[in-house]
Amino acid sequence: MTPWSVAEMRIQGKQIMRALVLMGIVGGQRAMTPLAAVSIAAWRGELAKDNGAPAILARPTVAAATLALAIAEMAGDKQKTAPDRIVPIGLTARFITAAVAGMALAPQRDRWAAAAIGGVTAVVASYPGWRLRMAAMADHGQTPTGFIEDAAVVTTAVAIIRRR
Repeated sequence: MTPWSVAEMRIQGKQIMRALVLMGIVGGQRAMTPLAAVSIAAWRGELAKDNGAPAILARPTVAAATLALAIAEMAGDKQKTAPDRIVPIGLTARFITAAVAGMALAPQRDRWAAAAIGGVTAVVASYPGWRLRMAAMADHGQTPTGFIEDAAVVTTAVAIIRRR
């Protein structure tokens, strides 16, 4: 192994870790966005060949379904009856979807560690995201703050995939 390949592995490791944490933060705000992002990327062949994602994510029907669920979640978030993201079922969904996204962003050999990082980051990020949203809603309302949050998470998710 040359010094250049060791340096390249370190750079790739930092980029993967950054992607995992950022996608976890995205998952903390919108549960379905990480899964939709990696499923669409898998379907389009934009993920690394040795990724740890389940092969089913690359199916066009799965990509379409996860995108539909992400859009439905964003629409539902604007409703007065929308539950807080920090309820147990919401945290569970965020953990699972961000964990699967983490697997897709990491090499096969690191898939379980990547899943843990993505999932735990999503759960932890849910709390400050919820607090910020509640504070913003007091001044600006549910719908405008929801659209701003949607724009931020979609932009971040797309940027993560594009950098991969």
